[in-house]
Amino acid sequence: MTHKRLEVWKEAISLVVEIYKITQQFPKEEIYGLVNQIRRSAVSIPSNIAEGCARQTSKETTQFLHIALGSAAEAETQLIIAKELNYIKNEDEILNKLNLAKKMIVGLIKFYKTKT
Repeated sequence: MTHKRLEVWKEAISLVVEIYKITQQFPKEEIYGLVNQIRRSAVSIPSNIAEGCARQTSKETTQFLHIALGSAAEAETQLIIAKELNYIKNEDEILNKLNLAKKMIVGLIKFYKTKT
């Protein structure tokens, strides 16, 4: 199955775009700090979904989906930090989008575990 057809991958790409837009508003001194960290963890989500789907076995695919889930948790933590620093005004929308992606990844993990 190609990753480009997966709704979870599409949702994760949309999440990355939103995070890039949000972090453009962060203070310039954060460009190599929190901005870089949030963007890297966000980009890692669809990247690991894609890499997992390119693997030969369900076990390998599941491993990369778990990495994507870990990256989502990392991005969530960083967004909460940004909120605490008042860099984000309305974090609910982006956190809801992130939580949806996490749920979708968990659903895909469950699907692949039934195939092993």
